[in-house]
Amino acid sequence: MDTDLIIRAWKDPEFRARLSAEQRASLPDSPSGKPMTELDDADLQEITGGLLPKKDLGPSTGCTGPVRATCGIVMCIPPPLY
Repeated sequence: MDTDLIIRAWKDPEFRARLSAEQRASLPDSPSGKPMTELDDADLQEITGGLLPKKDLGPSTGCTGPVRATCGIVMCIPPPLY
């Protein structure tokens, strides 16, 4: 397969989906890894934004200070008072 087509197949999921099964099988691995659309649940569980996960964070994103929304998705919860 032509180098330009290989690169296009790596970058364009719609183009890659239109390739025959034989053409997809002959594609070399992308140097950036699997496309996000092709990651399975086990792969997604390993994503931590480049950092090792901390075991003691619980429902928090690790923010400090008073309780506040973070990106509108996760609520930072202060540690319990003992």
